[in-house]
Formats: sequence, C-alpha cells, structure tokens
Amino acid sequence: MLAIGIIPARFASTRLPGKPLVDLGGQTMIERVVRQAQQSSLSRVVVATDDQRILEHVLGFGGEAVLTHPDHPSGTDRVRDAYEQLGVQADCIINIQGDEPFIHPSQIDALVQLFAVPAPPQLATLVKPVVSDEELFSPHLPKVVLNAQGEALYFSRHPLPYQRQHAPEQWLQHHRYLRHIGLYAYRPDVLREITQLPPSPLELAESLEQLRWLEAGYRIQTAETTLETIGIDTPEDVERALRQLGIKN
Repeated sequence: MLAIGIIPARFASTRLPGKPLVDLGGQTMIERVVRQAQQSSLSRVVVATDDQRILEHVLGFGGEAVLTHPDHPSGTDRVRDAYEQLGVQADCIINIQGDEPFIHPSQIDALVQLFAVPAPPQLATLVKPVVSDEELFSPHLPKVVLNAQGEALYFSRHPLPYQRQHAPEQWLQHHRYLRHIGLYAYRPDVLREITQLPPSPLELAESLEQLRWLEAGYRIQTAETTLETIGIDTPEDVERALRQLGIKN
C-alpha cells in the first residue's frame, strides 16, 4: 500500500511568524515533524510549503518538499496541490500538521492501518480521551462525538454531549469525552472532492473545517490514541516544547 504523508508548512503566522523554522533544541520545528513522520510506515513524507526559505531548508536536511500556491485557504488545499505535483497514485494521503513536533509515528500508523482494507474509509482522523476539565471546557481543543462504528457524528468547541442531569464540574465523572487530534487521512478521490466544497454554515459557526465534510455527507472514521501532542502556535508554546525536550531557554 502506498501511503504518503504531506506536511503543510506556511511561513506566515499571526502569532508566531516563521513558525516552521523556529529552533527547538538544535532542530527546526519542521525538521522535527519530518523526522517523526519518517519513523512511521509512510512510503514518503513531503513538506508542502508556500515559501522558498522553508523549501530550501527542508531540502537542505535531506527532506522532500514541493512549493505550492501561496493563496490556498487551508492546509487541506495545500495538501491536494502537493499531492498532484507528485504525480503518483497513493492509496491514502495523511495530512500531518507542521506545528506538531511531538507527533508520534504510531499515531500516523493508526490512520494508515484504517486504509489497509478492501473497503477503506473516505476520511479518517484521530481522537483522544479527555482527562481534565481544562481540556473539556477549552474552546481551543475541539471535542467529537462518535457513532457505534467509530465514525464522527459532530465536532464542536463546546463539550458534547451536554449532560442535563449533572453539573458541568461532574460531567467527566459520568461520560467518556473525546477530543479531536488534527491529523487527517484521505482517499485521493475524496481529497479532490472536499477541496471543491464551499464553506458550510456549521463550519463557519464553529471555525472547524471538518464540519464542512460532514455537512456534505462524507463519513469520517476515527482511530483512538492516548498519546499527547503539543501544537506550537505562540512563543509560550515554544517555551513549553523546550521544557518537554528538557531544554532550558
């Protein structure tokens, strides 16, 4: 099975300009993401960037990268652009966030394995059990509810389900909540289709792109992980990542 990992990496970032090139203990963030992804079962790992500096940096440490159109509205669009430039026919494409330097190879493999069947899913993503009230009530950590087959029913920045019979501080005691980890897998034909969809009402309300796909009738299979990841969006996140690496800044 040919599984390709594509890492969207933009230079521009409102809260952390040049984010992919931020140094994390002697390696840039984008190099750490690439190295982690290369330890998985992926056949290829490719960085999709809109910036010549990132392209040259990735090629310089021996990685593979392509230059994509600068005006893509989302990482998903950038992934499609890069995939089409590669000129191959993959069985699945994994969209790996370029600001997740601690992504674990087993998390990537969990999605790849979902496609190693005669009837693979249209789309897939990762979920993780919520373990604290801080996670549960943070609007920055989207929650997800699933059906009995492990497919996503809905994603929300609000805790779901609402437990009418219990006070919010007791919700975790009475229900197993799941949060969404932003690692996506697509069949190539589905990737082409979803990048042609217009923004949907639910997506605009929650600012969650995956709701566009659900509203259009696509089915999103999930795999579960218990491993934590650290996304890097701010200088404070960089400090947290350095502490995770045991580095004092």
